Amino acid sequence: MKRWKRTVAVVAAAALGTAGCGVRTPPSATPQASAPSDIDIQTNSIDPDATGPAREVPGARQGGVLTVYGQNPPDTFDPTDIYFVDSNEIGKLLFRTPTQFDVRAGKPVLVPDLTDVGKVSDDKLTWTFTFKGGRYEDGNDIRVEDLAYAIKRSFAHDIYRNGPTYQLTYFKDGKKYKGPYRDGEDYAGVQTRGDKLIIKLDKPFADLPFYLSFPMFTPIPKASDSKQEYKNRPLATGPYRFESFTPGSELNLTRNPNWAPETDPVRHQYVDGWRFRWGADPVKTQKQVLASNGEDANAVDYANVDASVLAEATGARSAQLVKGDSPCSIGVQIDSRKVPLAVRRAIAKAYPYDQVRKASGLTDVSAERSSTILPPSVPGFARYTPVEDLDGTGTGDPEGARALLREADAEGFALSWYYDNQQPLTQQVSQVRADALEQAGFTVKPIGVSSAELRAKKSDYDAPVNMGQSPGGWCSDWPTGGSWFPVLFRTQSIGEGQSWGMLGEKKLDKKINKLAKLPAEESEEKWAALDEEIMKKYVFLPHYYDKTAIVAGSNVGGCEADPTMGMPFLPTMFLKK
Repeated sequence: MKRWKRTVAVVAAAALGTAGCGVRTPPSATPQASAPSDIDIQTNSIDPDATGPAREVPGARQGGVLTVYGQNPPDTFDPTDIYFVDSNEIGKLLFRTPTQFDVRAGKPVLVPDLTDVGKVSDDKLTWTFTFKGGRYEDGNDIRVEDLAYAIKRSFAHDIYRNGPTYQLTYFKDGKKYKGPYRDGEDYAGVQTRGDKLIIKLDKPFADLPFYLSFPMFTPIPKASDSKQEYKNRPLATGPYRFESFTPGSELNLTRNPNWAPETDPVRHQYVDGWRFRWGADPVKTQKQVLASNGEDANAVDYANVDASVLAEATGARSAQLVKGDSPCSIGVQIDSRKVPLAVRRAIAKAYPYDQVRKASGLTDVSAERSSTILPPSVPGFARYTPVEDLDGTGTGDPEGARALLREADAEGFALSWYYDNQQPLTQQVSQVRADALEQAGFTVKPIGVSSAELRAKKSDYDAPVNMGQSPGGWCSDWPTGGSWFPVLFRTQSIGEGQSWGMLGEKKLDKKINKLAKLPAEESEEKWAALDEEIMKKYVFLPHYYDKTAIVAGSNVGGCEADPTMGMPFLPTMFLKK
């Protein structure tokens, strides 16, 4: 999944540090590996027998409106096009899916939702899910055919470019079928029979039940499909529905009277409504939430807590700091199509990790320094000796970088990136980046855009920039290397809109495809070895392994971390009074 929180926006928009902050001593040939991680390894846990209603949250009560602050607004709420973690989390209030995740003792457990967790055929190429029924917000019954239609709709990737793409690789004829608008609804990969949803595969996909928890699989009636307009008013099946939406700034949700809690083993409908607000200075809103004056006592801010705010979360206020696991790795990518390897090495040489960390307001509570692609939460993670200049520490070596540019006959090489010109912090860090790169001998051309258009700009791989594109961070779709390398590093990843480094190497494609066919337990160590191989291509500057650390108002209850998203788990939250 694509990661987008305040710290990610800062890092993706500003990867280098301050000018005049000193020069990093050139690293030794064998830099030391970092200390052991305190991030827990995730596992694929399933409870196929879970049923509704969801267990009550201790102390929960009904009523009130809960406010949620964020920095950069999601650019779509079309479930087919959702892949960022914040819109995924909000989607848990709106969209029921075939399966879903519960959070138990801080750990994710896959449970049924609109279907069971499925049965697979002996040859592993056919999955059958039994539909349990449900209703839309307008009172109409959900049909199993609506689930099938939503899946077919996801193949229209020319329209829904941001959504996940495993179906294109694994589902039968996934590379040929282009969705119902172009190829009609007669698609061999998805069938229905009575109350059965049947999915046909070209290759085994053991993680399919986990994949079906994504918003992309929420039912959509064909008659309600308004294509590009659907993102502004999707049909709800969860406990809440749209009340009003102003793209780029705010979303208001109200209760869905046709949600049936007795059939839902995870979600609750404790509050009367939700107010999502984007675009304010995150440090300011975090301090407001921590102070909890007036309505801010009924609020949370889902950006990881800034260092300046963390210092104030002491004494009685320490209970307002919500901490937990996250499945994400954060960094800055460099476009290999536009930036040669020698220049990428020079960028890494100049990279002042320590200044970036300070400027971004990061702390050990919210961000563990990284030196790999995979985070410690993925089974098989290995903390190998870091690749030179990709160790996540130090203040940068501009003179060493300048020497590398001279060797490559690339002095003055132009680097460009997008940054949010409406946020003081991102403007500041972008300038810091420009100063540091200029000091190292680069020509810099930062491009400022509004908060509302930043995601779309960063997601455009044909835009006039060559580093810092989206995604700036990645989170496990499920805890295996198979939800990382096949998604991010194959040639097809570029066309699918979710590439790190825009690599187009056939040998690498073959290696990834071969590993993807192996059972998870056989591929774990091999993914770790591939991690190091790709890091040596210098397409990803590792910054940190994400942790969840957010602030909640003093009147907010039931707030815990969602370890599948690195976000607050919205379905269990309530107001204490």
